Amino acid sequence: MTLVHLAASAGYTTPPLWRVLTKTGYFTGLSGAIGATVTYATTVRPALRTPGNERGDVDVLRRRTALYLAWSGVVLLVSGYFQLAGRVARAGKGMPFGEALVPGRIGDFLTAPAAKGTWVAQGAIYTVQNVLVVLASATLIALFVPRARRHLDALARTALPLALAVTLVGAVPATAPKDADKVFDILFGQTHIISGTVWVGGLAVLAALATSRGRLSESAGALWADLWRRFSLVALVCVGAVLTSGLWMSWKHVGGIGQLWTTTYGFVLLIKIVLVLAMVVAGGVNQFWLMPRIAQARRTDATASLLHLTLRHFPKVVWAEVALGCAVLAVIPFLSGSARTEAGDARAVTNGGIVAVGAALVLTLAASLYITARASDALGRRGDESADADADAVTFTAGAGAGA
Repeated sequence: MTLVHLAASAGYTTPPLWRVLTKTGYFTGLSGAIGATVTYATTVRPALRTPGNERGDVDVLRRRTALYLAWSGVVLLVSGYFQLAGRVARAGKGMPFGEALVPGRIGDFLTAPAAKGTWVAQGAIYTVQNVLVVLASATLIALFVPRARRHLDALARTALPLALAVTLVGAVPATAPKDADKVFDILFGQTHIISGTVWVGGLAVLAALATSRGRLSESAGALWADLWRRFSLVALVCVGAVLTSGLWMSWKHVGGIGQLWTTTYGFVLLIKIVLVLAMVVAGGVNQFWLMPRIAQARRTDATASLLHLTLRHFPKVVWAEVALGCAVLAVIPFLSGSARTEAGDARAVTNGGIVAVGAALVLTLAASLYITARASDALGRRGDESADADADAVTFTAGAGAGA
């Protein structure tokens, strides 16, 4: 059954093109700003500060990172404006999107009085959010100025909490949550957004930096091995957070497996799940095949092999993950409503049993991710142990021959 037929049969309303573009653009902007700043703080900066790196390699990657961060600020600023205009269009009944772009309309929306029963005006929350968008964007855009790049660390550290605050403030409800489920919805929703943007945005910035391989020295393989190793740990945490929060949201909106292909919401969610799982599989290729080979090449000082693995093979898989991540962002605007509502199913109700099952699933997932990291390390050491065993065998044979 096609998506169009599902929509027609279930009364699903397909979002207009401007809604698809503004929401996808907004999450792209968040991925650029949050993903790039978090990746710089957790991966790029520590790797560049490791002793033994070629000064020229460090300078090239710092300059490329600064330009990437600056462009991510531009994307965040533009996408943030269009996202705000989209909110105005949705708030005004039948208002064309083009009219919502007018500053006067936006001003009226932001200064509208608080509705009855709210503790703060919704426009006030969005005003704070968009002030944060401007501050984060301005901080990043400053890196276009060569003199400002000398303060890359300080500007990235400043932009990181501002970018995170953009999505966190936007999620603040104007009315007090009715129950614990509403609080969990907000917490898991933000966990999903932040971990997803760090994952996709981090992959994108590292893939972009890898295109500078022509300007790096032959010893840059060790630096890139460190970059991939550090980000692999960040990605594992993000995968765990995305899957955990995704389980909660899926349970809230989907009442059964069958609703994944009998409702429009479920069908779109199924597409998203397939894309995310494809990203996980691609990450598994890196974790279980490339990372062990990189570790072995690094320990044996195989410079040419290390450079080839870190700047040829690894980025190809990462670019595939980036493409899948972009596809996920394009699907998100179509997740409107709920499969439970379309199917006439009862609202999800949290109880002790659900919490216990959820906790068990989270612990199982955490254990599996830990085992994944340990297994990858073990595979990286196995080649060295085999080589040492072969060397010992040769030494023993030679010694036996000499003794004879």
